[in-house]
Amino acid sequence: MHTKSLVYAWLMLAAILLFAAIQAPRPTLYLIGDSTVKNSSDKGEGGMWGWGHFIDAHFDTTRLKIENHAIGGRSSRTFLTEGRWDRILTKLKPGDFVMMQFGHNDSGAINDTSRARGSLKGIGDETETIDNMLTKKHEIVHTYGWYLRKYVADAQAKGAIPLVVSLVPRNVWTAGKVVRASDSYGKWASEVAKKQGAYFLDLNELVAKKYDAMGDSAKLQTTYFVKDHTHTNAAGARVNAAAVIKALQQQKNCPLNQYVVTKLPR
Repeated sequence: MHTKSLVYAWLMLAAILLFAAIQAPRPTLYLIGDSTVKNSSDKGEGGMWGWGHFIDAHFDTTRLKIENHAIGGRSSRTFLTEGRWDRILTKLKPGDFVMMQFGHNDSGAINDTSRARGSLKGIGDETETIDNMLTKKHEIVHTYGWYLRKYVADAQAKGAIPLVVSLVPRNVWTAGKVVRASDSYGKWASEVAKKQGAYFLDLNELVAKKYDAMGDSAKLQTTYFVKDHTHTNAAGARVNAAAVIKALQQQKNCPLNQYVVTKLPR
């Protein structure tokens, strides 16, 4: 009788723990960035894919929800000014994760009638006041680093965990190697992460090394890219997604690692 009571008690405890696990909301990993993270409507238009489409294959999605909010053509500045970040903030909760990758579009024009998406270079507090010719609004434009700091600080204030990712490299070569962003956006992303106490994933360097191994621009283009030197095909996007996970696993203390699957599908 005593044994039966003990077994019953253990079964009840297991049931309670299982119920609690089921009821507890899954944390969400939010991805924000540009077309190299999510291209167009994320359906492979023109053969182009962002790495965010393939990232779920590396995580246990029964325990982690993934939302890819990246959108083509956006910079660290316009993702904010268009209200996209504010919409995420309304849902962001303690224990969630925010993975951000910007830079490709931040070097564009600060004020014009077509895109007006550029940010000031660097990570300082410099500003430029403009009457935006595209939006017809008065705007204070900040540095790339300022926008990243805002994303990081906002996420931390919500109890979420920010991860700053350096931008994936383009198929541009010099002296037999892919050009890095180690003296510009990659460097600035790293500096912001360090100053703000965020995790930094050096995707730029990891992917550049992978690209270097292809030997030359022509071979790299036909293997991982589509019609331009920035947007990847499915194979290239998968390579980039795997590099994100490799960079993540180098951050031994990052809680997001607990959701990474150990055996990946072929």
